Amino acid sequence: MDKIIITGGERLCGKLPISGAKNAALALLPCALLTEEALTLRNLPRLADIDGFQHLLNQFGVSTAIAGSRPEDFGRVMTLQATRLTGTTAPYELVRKMRASILVLGPLLGRAGEATVSLPGGCAIGNRPIDLHLKALEAMGVRIEMAAGYVRAIAPDGGVPGGDFTFPVVSVGATENALMAAVLASGTTRLENAAREPEIVDLCNLLVAMGAQIENIGEPDLVIHGVPRLHGATYRVMADRIEAGSYACAAAITGGDITMTGANIAQMGATVHALRSAGVIVEEAADGVQVRVDGPLKAINLSTAPYPGFATDMQAQLMALLCRAEGTSVLHETIFENRYMHVPELSRMGAQIETTGRTAVVHGVPMLTGAEVMATDLRASMSLVIAGLAAKGQTIVHRLYHLDRGYERLEEKLALVGARVERVGSE
Repeated sequence: MDKIIITGGERLCGKLPISGAKNAALALLPCALLTEEALTLRNLPRLADIDGFQHLLNQFGVSTAIAGSRPEDFGRVMTLQATRLTGTTAPYELVRKMRASILVLGPLLGRAGEATVSLPGGCAIGNRPIDLHLKALEAMGVRIEMAAGYVRAIAPDGGVPGGDFTFPVVSVGATENALMAAVLASGTTRLENAAREPEIVDLCNLLVAMGAQIENIGEPDLVIHGVPRLHGATYRVMADRIEAGSYACAAAITGGDITMTGANIAQMGATVHALRSAGVIVEEAADGVQVRVDGPLKAINLSTAPYPGFATDMQAQLMALLCRAEGTSVLHETIFENRYMHVPELSRMGAQIETTGRTAVVHGVPMLTGAEVMATDLRASMSLVIAGLAAKGQTIVHRLYHLDRGYERLEEKLALVGARVERVGSE
């Protein structure tokens, strides 16, 4: 199993490209199931989760072709076509490693009127039930059955009727599934308290490009008028705001100065505010976003929240940065109940962090020290890399399969801005 060896202490400077957004791409890919015509996605990141979802779509008869590109290029272009669906079952062996697999439920219902999907897997960061996905679909006239670890969803003979649903709490995945089921419904669907993340907007924009009729995009009250059919489209995946935020933390903790090319500062509002509060200079650049530090890092207090609040997917990375801030920071995790698994690993590097329930108190320290650490989930993995970049000596991060799920060729990008990072295979 591969590991990354980081020799800390190098100031990150230069230009670093930001890839297409993983969280957006995983919702755009299943849109191929909604039409028999070709869907071409540009700026698709090269990630293990993308490859896994591609294989899942192949299970349903979706053909996938990747345009020729140079190995040194970041991102790629993929054309998907579901001329004829050959199945509507997503089996356990393909779904168990990736929670996003549940996102085939909505489009299969819309196109075929039925779907059987294994209960999903993914990062072990707390209880993430799919009850809101199912309740939303039931409100749209779909019958739900559960047995032997599978969800079976069945639409009436005329297809998904459509209906009204109010999410009791904001759910990105449930909003995405409901959207994809609603676009081919026979009636109108109204989703209240829907998620508003930029990735939701990206999904809506693609669906509209395919012929869907969606009102109030970017607002919490989505209205979807079902249409008889959708057509193909060519669409560019949005930049990854979480990847950009992660590299911003990496630059800041090393006192660096980087420009993240392709990043969109307008989609990073809460992250930019948090970084600026911590003493980091973040400015829009002609080709992306510039991040630099010319003074000490400052302690801050912060709570995670649904968009437009501070993303839970940035909590671990910001915590690593605050380990080097002057003073005491307090972080409160409101989304997942088990998202502090990186704390013991950061402590091995000299961090001083206390956790009580969903609250973490971070006492800034003058120095971190390299150590062997174990990645526990995707974003926790990146927090260890960030800490390692600033630590004295060598840091060895194990279980890189977590990182490979969400960060495209991480060690190559870090090397572009001066980091001393090496990936090595296990002995």
